[in-house]
Amino acid sequence: MSGPAAAPEGDERLTAFVSGRVQGVGFRWWTRTQALELGLVGRAVNKTDGRVEVVAEGPAQRLEELLERLREQPSAHGRPGRVTAVVGHRGAARGVSGFTTR
Repeated sequence: MSGPAAAPEGDERLTAFVSGRVQGVGFRWWTRTQALELGLVGRAVNKTDGRVEVVAEGPAQRLEELLERLREQPSAHGRPGRVTAVVGHRGAARGVSGFTTR
């Protein structure tokens, strides 16, 4: 069994917690579509407190674009639901592949 994939040189990790009406409205699938369009890997997961946790890895500029798409009001990218807050932080990429939703 192999471990996680090595992160490409220069990649970063974005972890963002998105609040609002973001569960049960297609938000995680929309996030996956946006991330894949930007060439990012990661996941979008419903949390028990009603938020969605978005973890994405890739080049810093593309992570910034994803963060902007999560935050933009009104959404120019057809984001479902209603976002009231996005709290994010950056770190070192850990090397993941694909983009999953749970």
